[in-house]
Amino acid sequence: MVARALKRILYTLLAIAGVGLALAALFLLSQTAQNSDQFNRLHNSLLVINIAGVLILFLLFVGNLGRLVREYRTHVPGAKLKARIVAMFIGLAALPLLVVFYFSTQFINQGIDTWFNVEVEQGLSNALELTDAVLNIRQREHLIETRKIARRLGQVSGQQLLFELSTLRRDSGASELTLFGDSNRIIATSSDSSAGTLPKPLPDEVLLQLRQERPFVSLDPLDDGSYEIRTAWVVTAPGRADPVGVLLAHFPVTERLGRMANSVEMSNTEYQRLLYLRGPLKSTFTLTLTVVLLLSLLAAIYGAFVLARRLVAPIQALVAGTRAVAKGDFDMRLPQPSKDEIGFLVSSFNDMTQRLASARREASLNQALVEAERRNLEVILARLSTGVVALDSDLKIRSANQASGAILNVGLESRVGESLVDVAENEPLLEQFVDVARVHLAAGETEWREQIVLRGEVGRRVLTCACTTLPGDDDRPAGYVVVFDDITALLQAQRDAAWGEVARRLAHEIKNPLTPIQLSAERMRRKYLDSMDEEESRILDRATHTIVQQVEAMKEMVNAFSDYARAPDIELGRFDMDKLVHEVVDLYRAQESGINIVLISDPTMPPIEADVGRVRQILHNLLRNATEALENTRDGRIGVHVSLGEIDGVDVVQIRVEDNGPGFEEGAVNQVFDPYVTTKPKGTGLGLAIVKKLVEEHIGSIRAYNNAEGGAVVSVRLPLNEAAREAIIARAPRHAEHRREEA
Repeated sequence: MVARALKRILYTLLAIAGVGLALAALFLLSQTAQNSDQFNRLHNSLLVINIAGVLILFLLFVGNLGRLVREYRTHVPGAKLKARIVAMFIGLAALPLLVVFYFSTQFINQGIDTWFNVEVEQGLSNALELTDAVLNIRQREHLIETRKIARRLGQVSGQQLLFELSTLRRDSGASELTLFGDSNRIIATSSDSSAGTLPKPLPDEVLLQLRQERPFVSLDPLDDGSYEIRTAWVVTAPGRADPVGVLLAHFPVTERLGRMANSVEMSNTEYQRLLYLRGPLKSTFTLTLTVVLLLSLLAAIYGAFVLARRLVAPIQALVAGTRAVAKGDFDMRLPQPSKDEIGFLVSSFNDMTQRLASARREASLNQALVEAERRNLEVILARLSTGVVALDSDLKIRSANQASGAILNVGLESRVGESLVDVAENEPLLEQFVDVARVHLAAGETEWREQIVLRGEVGRRVLTCACTTLPGDDDRPAGYVVVFDDITALLQAQRDAAWGEVARRLAHEIKNPLTPIQLSAERMRRKYLDSMDEEESRILDRATHTIVQQVEAMKEMVNAFSDYARAPDIELGRFDMDKLVHEVVDLYRAQESGINIVLISDPTMPPIEADVGRVRQILHNLLRNATEALENTRDGRIGVHVSLGEIDGVDVVQIRVEDNGPGFEEGAVNQVFDPYVTTKPKGTGLGLAIVKKLVEEHIGSIRAYNNAEGGAVVSVRLPLNEAAREAIIARAPRHAEHRREEA
């Protein structure tokens, strides 16, 4: 710290010495300018003082420049800003010094070279005046033309303004006409240039002169060495108090006139340069003036370094503070250097960091609360058996729970961000769902509720669907929330309960009178058959036989009703499934019906835990249903496949019975498990319904479909044991596999 302070004091003393030497050199220069005799006497002293000052200031300049370069290369905060400030000060100092140097040399030339050829100098002066007079005449002419154009534009409407402006430009010979409105706004412009660039705004001197109610005209040199005349006039409209705008016109000066003006000016400059080179006095004065100006420039540069250092120091502190804030340190506090604007900025920074620290604490607390609520919501949605899908206004998926994908047989929870329409392209169930939803959305319904029936490979699916709109801006919805549930099993259970009640009542009402009817017919046959003649006996025998036969058929139907309406009474036990299947298949093979029954079973299959009587009844009903379907089919064939499988990690026994018969009727596959639905002439419609009920009692699943090669297929899945049965029950709310099979 002490070394740095001593170094700063040394630099300050050197700067003061350099500035003092510069002031002394200027004083001596003024004295010698008044008396040429003093110049010869003080010439050497003047040079020594100037050189000493230049060396001192040059050393200060080199030291500060070297430090600035090191800071710039090492990326010290504020180094670039300091470099820009120094460069700006150098530019601001160099320009006035150059102007002073120029006019000083001209003064020296005019003072010393007064004895040179007056006639030549007068001729050059007259030529310059003549050129200026010609240019002034052109300026007045173009100003008059500009005033005419302005009056014409004041009478033109806005739609014809651009066309009229282009016409007036061509007629007047102007290279560019621009009409400016308030705040330098360009109302219309026309130019003969093909560059297509916009005109520059009105200069301040033009606006100032026009506000003083004086016309503006100027002669400006161009980059190619030629000249142009700029004129400006206020455009007013008849009957309107406020002016329409300001017309700025550019008139090119003819090439010949410009060449003559440049030639005269160059000739005069060359003459002055030649005069400047005459005489040692002029050279010495110029040299001295150059050294003094160099001293002034170096002093200004040193002052720029000092000022830049003081300005950048608090900015460097701010940079360090902002970096700390960027790293998350909101407790950063900066010392306030002063009460000026920089001090106000530092104070504002400290207030900002304090507020950011408070905001971060509040944001962290709110984020924790939001995250907790989000996790709770995710848990709730994940456990719901109801499907919930949130959509954007363009039907892109925002979020979806597991139940939604399970119901629609699509993993929607993994397709967030995708369009629901695109996802549904290869998904039949989802496509039907989207079609129904789009009908309501296209009709502009903000809230709607509907029961939807979906049909696919897994069967018929019935959904209750409700949709509500998320509020957005400008009466436009921000999105939609669709809630739906699969009520297929519920409806099926309701139908089963209804049919069970029907069957129970029918069995109760019909079964009681059947036995007396059968016994009465048999008594009549025994009592009267032998006492009648042959014809009457034959009629009586036929009639009583028909009564007994139909009563037996009705008893069979009533027994089927009883089986369907019977309450579940399952007695679970372990038995060999392979052995049971062989026993049932052998019974149907012994009937000699001409049907080829092929059995494929796994003898190594572990024992199944189920009701052996119910499973036997399932096999009987499936084989009997297949046999009846092949009554009128040549080369009938029934395939029975029994194997051990695994569905979602659960061990199940798969039973598949297929035939090569006519199969199920198109459109009736989804109703084959409903009571009293049959396609056979002699069928009661209860066989597959009873099978489905027995399978459901075992927490299994059943499915019917037509084989691609012809014939019908009925597939049954039964849990292998109690553990598998409990696993199916546990995952029923989250997975759709069991639900799809029930459909």
